[in-house]
Amino acid sequence: GSLTSVSYACGKINFLCCSWLFPNSQVEPGSTCAVFGLGGVGLAVIMGCKTAGASRIIGIDLNKDKYAKAKEFGATECISPQDFKKPIQEVLVEMTDGGVDYSFECIGNVGVMRSALEACHKGWGVSVIVGVAAAGQEISTRPFQLVTGRTWKGTAFGGWKSIDSVPKLVTDYMSKKIKVDEFVTHTLPFDKINEAFELMHTGKSIRTVLKL
Repeated sequence: GSLTSVSYACGKINFLCCSWLFPNSQVEPGSTCAVFGLGGVGLAVIMGCKTAGASRIIGIDLNKDKYAKAKEFGATECISPQDFKKPIQEVLVEMTDGGVDYSFECIGNVGVMRSALEACHKGWGVSVIVGVAAAGQEISTRPFQLVTGRTWKGTAFGGWKSIDSVPKLVTDYMSKKIKVDEFVTHTLPFDKINEAFELMHTGKSIRTVLKL
């Protein structure tokens, strides 16, 4: 057998990230999106943006080994903050002629949450916090960022109720509308559990199934 409970539980959370985009952020066709963090959650958000019809999806991560998988899930381009001498939000504002329509923080880093907000276009940009920060952490930004029309919000399942959304997600999976199997990148015997954790920590895997 396989140790699937943890894998499937995590996979289900990633799976539901797609639904988080609707209705909480309401990504429209033709939107420009930035996704901070290209782990399992970030990839699911990218898939959700693509499903919603976003025309440009920019993935941001320090680990360039994640870029190929991000593009497989729908990212149109990927960048690393380390490649620029200015803050990443300034880079994104320049790349997108004023800022993105939607940004998603999928890491749980309060500094990145601020960058994600400030990468949004004034007047209508929406930044959604998906990542969970450590206990006691606080977020901050200049009030001007909000006064000029940006929206900062958090999400947990996007307002969906599991009794309604899970059957729809299962139907979409069965009809190949969304990816789930692709989150499992490695299968290892249980005695290599430490190797599985190392793959996860180094960003070389998305999800690993351990076989008993």
